[in-house]
Amino acid sequence: MPANMPKIAKPVLKILFTGLLLWFVFKKIDLARLEAALREADPLWLAVAFLFFNLSKIAGAWRLNLYFRAIGLKLSQGYNLMLYYVGMFYNLFLPGGIGGDGYKIYLLGKHFQKPVKPLFQAVLLDRLSGLAALVFYGLVLYAFSDYARIVGFWSVALALLLAVALFPLAWLANKVLFPAFLDLFKSTTLWGLGVQLLQLLSALAILAALALHHALFEYLTLFLLSSVMAVLPLTVGGVGIREVTFLYGLKAIGEEPSLGVTFSFLFFIITALSSLAGFFLLNRVAPTKERV
Repeated sequence: MPANMPKIAKPVLKILFTGLLLWFVFKKIDLARLEAALREADPLWLAVAFLFFNLSKIAGAWRLNLYFRAIGLKLSQGYNLMLYYVGMFYNLFLPGGIGGDGYKIYLLGKHFQKPVKPLFQAVLLDRLSGLAALVFYGLVLYAFSDYARIVGFWSVALALLLAVALFPLAWLANKVLFPAFLDLFKSTTLWGLGVQLLQLLSALAILAALALHHALFEYLTLFLLSSVMAVLPLTVGGVGIREVTFLYGLKAIGEEPSLGVTFSFLFFIITALSSLAGFFLLNRVAPTKERV
C-alpha cells in the first residue's frame, strides 16, 4: 500500500479486502459442512491446540529477549512476555496502526533510551529466525506430501536440497549483514525451530479436534504456506488469505476444502483469543526500574 495513503484508508482497505476474500471463499465451499464441523469440533483437542499455540508464543518471546539482551537491553522474561502479547494485540486488532513490532521499537526506544537501529535489527532478526524455521519445516513436509508427487520427483530433491542449504545460507547472511548478532545464531535457530514445532503441534491438535486423520502432510504444508502468506500486510490478521490458500491447496489434491477452511477459522479464533490477553496488559508494559 502506498506510504502517502491516508491513515484511515489503510485499515479500511484491509477490512474490505478481507471481506472480499471471505465472500469469495464462502461462495466456493459447502457452508453447511463448515457449520457442522465447527459445531462438532472436540473442545478438549481445541484446548490442547490453544495450549501449544501459547507455548509457541512464550518460546518466541524468549527468543526475542535473546536479541534484546545482545544489544544491552536487559528486560525480565515476565515483562518481555507481556510486551510480546501486547504486540500480538496490536498486530491483530489494530491493523492500521504501527503494528506490534513498531510498537515494541517505539516503546523500548522511548523508555530505555535505546537507538532505533539496533532495536529494529533485533526485531527484524527475530522475525527472520522464525521465517527460516517455518520455511525449513514447510520444505520438509512438502517433500513428503502429495503436492511433491503432483509436481514431480525433481521437486522433492529440490525441496530437500533447499532445506539442507537454508540454515548455512542464513548463517552467511547473518555474518555479512548482522555480524553483531552472529554469536546468537545457533541458539536463536534452535528456539525458532522449537517455536514452529509448537505451532505445528497446535495445528495437529486442531486437525484432531476435527477428526481429520488423513492428508496430514498436506494440511500441515498448507498451514505453513498460509502462515507465510498471512505475513503479507493485505488483510486483517491474515484472515482471507489463509482460507484462500486452503481452498485451492486442498482442491489441487482432491480434498474437501470446507474442512480446511474450518481448520483455518479455528486457528484464527485461537490466535484472536490469545492476542486479546495483550489488551489487558496494555497498562502494564510501561517500564519500571524493577522490570529492566
